[in-house]
Amino acid sequence: MSTSLNYKSFSKEQQTMDNLEKQLICPICLEMFTKPVVILPCQHNLCRKCASDIFQVEQASNPYLPTRGGTTVASGGRFRCPSCRHEVVLDRHGVYGLQRNLLVENIIDIYKQESTRPERKCDQPMCEEHEDERINIYCLNCEMPTCSLCKVFGAHKDCQVAPLTNVYQRQKSELSDGIAVLVGSNDRVQGIVTQLEETCKTVEECCRRQKEQLCEKFDYLYSVLEERKNEMTQIITRTQEEKLEHVRSLMKKYADHLEAVSKLVESGIQFMEEPEMAVFLQNAKTLLQKITEASKGFQMEKIEDGYENMNQFTVNLSREEKIIREIDFDR
Repeated sequence: MSTSLNYKSFSKEQQTMDNLEKQLICPICLEMFTKPVVILPCQHNLCRKCASDIFQVEQASNPYLPTRGGTTVASGGRFRCPSCRHEVVLDRHGVYGLQRNLLVENIIDIYKQESTRPERKCDQPMCEEHEDERINIYCLNCEMPTCSLCKVFGAHKDCQVAPLTNVYQRQKSELSDGIAVLVGSNDRVQGIVTQLEETCKTVEECCRRQKEQLCEKFDYLYSVLEERKNEMTQIITRTQEEKLEHVRSLMKKYADHLEAVSKLVESGIQFMEEPEMAVFLQNAKTLLQKITEASKGFQMEKIEDGYENMNQFTVNLSREEKIIREIDFDR
């Protein structure tokens, strides 16, 4: 019976590592992602080299794209994601402008370390109350591992107990599922961060256009409007700083959450390699609580629609010159 349970435990651990490895395979080279790993707007990942190869192939197959000296220009352009066929539009930096997925890179490092780490050996824990008794059962009422004598004569004699192996397998499965949930939620948070970065760019662009329009209108009556023009420009700038400060605070909040989740995932993966069931169960509850809190307790705050709109700063300069100094934004 003991040999069978040990075999099942090893088999399940191996299956977990195999499932994790499948998530780290590049769809192009069919090998484990090679750093740096880039995340596409559709949230799929590629090795940067593979992304560059796809981009070069699609550029070379299009005779209408610009070239330089017979070689396809590597900045700007577009290609399709090999996983979902979503079109990826590159900026002037080309594939080097794609954001790196540091979480995936960290998981790859951890996976490689764990795969090459020699199997740890340790003695089975003994009961503190009965020094000659091994911890071999789990108290369901007190939620802690204990020994058979504690069940018969000790503090757990009126409690319900279960075989250590059964509880070990269940809680280890819960931990594995919790890690999978955290990794999945991290992709969603990463998507929000990408949207916030785009919002920052839009806010800056809207402010830039409004400033240009304002300056053009003030230049018409520059001699008498110079002072007022500076005042109104400062109002726009203050509003821009307030909006950007709010968005950046959200970005920092999500970045801190990503870092915390990454560390929690790293701790979970390392802890799953604990070979001793009793040691594992003595600490699993605390780690599972942290994972539950991280996956359920984080509230994602989004900015309202039209947040980047700056139309409230539009001005009308058709008023008479005698009231020019009273000009204000049309609200």
